Amino acid sequence: MSKESIKVRDPLPFGYQFMAGAIAGVSELLVMYPLDVVKTRMQLQTSSAGPDSYKGLFDCLNKIIKREGPKQLYKGISSPILMEAPKRATKFAFNEKFQKWYGSVAGLAPGQVNQTISILSGASAGITEACVIVPFELVKVRLQDVTSRELKGPIDAVKKIVKTDGILGLYNGLEATIWRHALWNAGYFGVIFQVRSMLPKADTRMNKIRNDLIAGTIGGTVGCMFNTPFDVVKSRIQSNGNQMVDPESPLKMIKKYNWSVPAVKTIYKEEGFSALYKGFVPKIARLGPGGGILLIVFGGVSEFFQKMRDEAQ
Repeated sequence: MSKESIKVRDPLPFGYQFMAGAIAGVSELLVMYPLDVVKTRMQLQTSSAGPDSYKGLFDCLNKIIKREGPKQLYKGISSPILMEAPKRATKFAFNEKFQKWYGSVAGLAPGQVNQTISILSGASAGITEACVIVPFELVKVRLQDVTSRELKGPIDAVKKIVKTDGILGLYNGLEATIWRHALWNAGYFGVIFQVRSMLPKADTRMNKIRNDLIAGTIGGTVGCMFNTPFDVVKSRIQSNGNQMVDPESPLKMIKKYNWSVPAVKTIYKEEGFSALYKGFVPKIARLGPGGGILLIVFGGVSEFFQKMRDEAQ
């Protein structure tokens, strides 16, 4: 792990970072959302046998379009749209905050970061992000779940969740979401730091876009490699079909998946190691280049805000 530290430009105020992250998140979502629908469908599938099962990314896309229509690829997007702004805003804004705080604790000069700080700040921002977006993620999964066709939209989903599980039911899957976001952000921001240090200097705007695309895509890919098992678990925990017969009381239904580590063990035991990476291809297809899009848009919007601030001074 590189111990080298890099001087970064004085960060923008929190509000500007929050806005830049929000714009970046919504931009990435509008382009890549159909792959998220495919990923969730594949993660909720417990068997690969039968004519209705999904054999891969393109098979899933084809079956959704053929059976349910192209609009289904954007089903549930209203919840992510509402979620994406605070989600990505929290990711980038709090990552900057944690970088500053961890750098101060480590005795680095103001504006200096290293890979260790990048990983720690990314994980911390991911935990913060997870706590913000759990209700939105829950609603999104319920709307994407093929077994929840009776849901009329996000408001209907929220009403049914609260009616069944109470207000705290909106935080179903919080622990798995924390694992998912902490691991993805740690991998994403840690790899971005390392890759940027290896790339040629970004002396022009196009070279900066090139570097951000490469670093963000690699960072997003590595983040997916780390967190996919917990993403699968989160989808299972939050799905409408997370039920099984209680072994001790056959007339009673209980949740099959509750906590992440036991759920990982259950999936591995019943379905094999590959089941922990269900939906990996569409996830990589979205969050690999999606990570590059995020970094490019966040960097571009931040630069715009930086120029506004400089001109105002």
